[in-house]
Formats: sequence, structure tokens, C-alpha cells
Amino acid sequence: MTAGTARALPGAGALRETGRLFALGLDVAVNIFRRPFQFREFIQQCWFIASVTILPTALVAIPFGAIVALQLGTLIVQLGAQSFTGAASVLAIIQQAAPLVTALLVAGAGGSAICADIGSRTIREEIDAMEVLGVSPIQRLVVPRVLAAMLVAVLLNGLVSVVGVMGGYFFNVVLQGGTPGAYLASFSALAQLPDLWISEIKALIFGFIAGVVAAYRGLNPKGGPKGVGDAVNQSVVITFLLLFFVNFVLTAVYLQVVPAKGS
Repeated sequence: MTAGTARALPGAGALRETGRLFALGLDVAVNIFRRPFQFREFIQQCWFIASVTILPTALVAIPFGAIVALQLGTLIVQLGAQSFTGAASVLAIIQQAAPLVTALLVAGAGGSAICADIGSRTIREEIDAMEVLGVSPIQRLVVPRVLAAMLVAVLLNGLVSVVGVMGGYFFNVVLQGGTPGAYLASFSALAQLPDLWISEIKALIFGFIAGVVAAYRGLNPKGGPKGVGDAVNQSVVITFLLLFFVNFVLTAVYLQVVPAKGS
């Protein structure tokens, strides 16, 4: 099969881009353990990503937890299972809402900044200059940013969980007239530690995906400065699609592997 025929095949370009993205993810995973580690760059990126995501994450977590609590509370009241409102709300926030909210904000704020930074370096030919000098741009630039996105995602996931649970508790007890004791008792009766672990694992994987996708699009912009802007938009959209797919897979595996408490 000739190169012209390969280019003519429908979907060949998408498959090629997917392969390159997967290859970059493997390169990042391998270069994490290479020395010297760019510790200063890692700290700077952690601070930057945290500074642009902490406030939006906290502000989004409050209404998100409230919506989950109000919707589930209304549904459970209709079913006559008011005593399980706390467990349903908290588990929904910890297992699903917190990792997704964290990942979307890390990808939207931190990932777009990573893509724009690496993309501007690419069109200025700084990446080519580093390769000519024998410096690996993946180890020097990509790895610290991906690790920073992973660490900040894990920390923000804890923040979203706490804020979301507090918001759900407030809206359920104050607005819907729930009982504080029943709310906490149902949570302690049905929740278990693996629920928190799967939440943190999701956040870790989502941070890795957001960082790798942002770096990949930044390393492959097309069309000069306009291409960098397009790459930023593409990185956010691609990350969102991957996050929802990976979240579905992880949730399905978790529900099959970890038995529900009390079952």
C-alpha cells in the first residue's frame, strides 16, 4: 500500500493522530523516571495550574453539590427512602462529580495554558533548537507539566469532594428539611474507603490525560499563531471526550471489582 493510498483511506489521519498521542503518553511515562528531573519547572507549573484552577473549582463545586443533593433528595423522597439521601448524594459527588469537575477545570484552565505555552515555543522553533542541542523537550517541558497537572488534579479532587459534600449537606438539611443524623448515618452505612480511592485514581488519570493531550497539541500546531489558538481549542475538546469515555470505563470496572458495602 502506497503512501498516497494510505492518505486516501477514510479515517487514516485520525488513526495516525491517535497513535502519535498514545506514543507521546508512553514517552512521558518513560521519561518520568529519567534523570535529571526538572524539579523547579515542576514546582512552577504546580503553582501556576493551582493558581488558575482553585477558585473556579471551589465556585463550581458548591452549586454542583447543591444540584446533586436537591435532585437526588427530591427523587428519593418520591421513592420513600429519605433515610438514604446522605449516602446517595455523597457517593454521587465523590465517585462521579468531583473527579469530572476537577478534570474539566484542569483541562480547561491549566491544559489550555500548557498547550498555548508549548505551542508558542514550537512556532518560535524553540523545540527544534532544543532537539538540535540534544535536550529532550519531552523530559524538559512536557513531563513537569503533566506531573503538575496530575498532582493538582488529585488535590483539587479532595477540595471538590469536601466542598461538594458540605454544600449537599447544607441544601439537603436546610432547604429540604432533612435530618442531620439520618444524613450522616446513611453515608457511614453505605460508603466505604474504596469510594474515595477510585475518586482519587480517576483524578490522577484525568490529570495525566489532560496534560498529555495539551502537550501533544502544543507540539503539533498548524498554521502559525492562529494554529496555536486552534490547537488550544482542540486540546480542550479532545480532553473532554477522552475524560468521559475513560470515566465510563473506570466506573464500570470499579463496580464489577469492588462489591457494594453490605452486599
